Amino acid sequence: MEFFVVMGKVWSEYSTLFLHGLGMTLYMGALTVMISTVSGSLMAMMRRSSWGIGTFKPLSAAAAVYVEVIRGTPILLQLYFFYFMLPQWLPFMDLSEFACVMIACCVNSTAYVCEIVRAGIQAVDIGQTEAARSLGLNGRQTMLHIVIPQAVKNILPALCNEFIAIVKETSLASTFFIGELMTQFKTINGITFRVLEPLTIVGIIYFLVTFVLSKLIALLERRMNASER
Repeated sequence: MEFFVVMGKVWSEYSTLFLHGLGMTLYMGALTVMISTVSGSLMAMMRRSSWGIGTFKPLSAAAAVYVEVIRGTPILLQLYFFYFMLPQWLPFMDLSEFACVMIACCVNSTAYVCEIVRAGIQAVDIGQTEAARSLGLNGRQTMLHIVIPQAVKNILPALCNEFIAIVKETSLASTFFIGELMTQFKTINGITFRVLEPLTIVGIIYFLVTFVLSKLIALLERRMNASER
């Protein structure tokens, strides 16, 4: 009982910090998804040899190497790498700590979005492409007007799930005290010398956010499936 009483006091005194951390977490997640959706789609084009741009084999190979390297290394390692290396590589840009962490998150997410987009396009029946080409459409017109509109239905739920994963992965940014939820936990822990109570509150917030997002994704999937009938 004492645990819940203390947890209530921690929330009442530091709710502003928790809410600020939640806002920063959602902001980082949304920004990462928006940027990585664009860059991941371009990366998927580079990997697809039948799209015109991918016929340049070195470009396609570079995209494949990028995806394998990013997916084959931990995101925490990538965060450290970009956090310490970017200011040395680009000293003239005067990048902030937040910018370095966001670049690392976007670079990581781009590799996964690339595979999501590529898988979504490959899920479209090849007969659709053949039919479009037989009607006189070129490769680009076929992709823009036939394949991509159908692939979007396959891609959207997976992109939403990627957003949920990113929201949880932002907790690793607390290593650099960016201001998201886990950073606020460390701040409150330093003030109150309490660990379990603020940590439980953070866990509840993460659970509520991911639970609501997962339900919204399920609703989106049901509506998309209903529209196909």
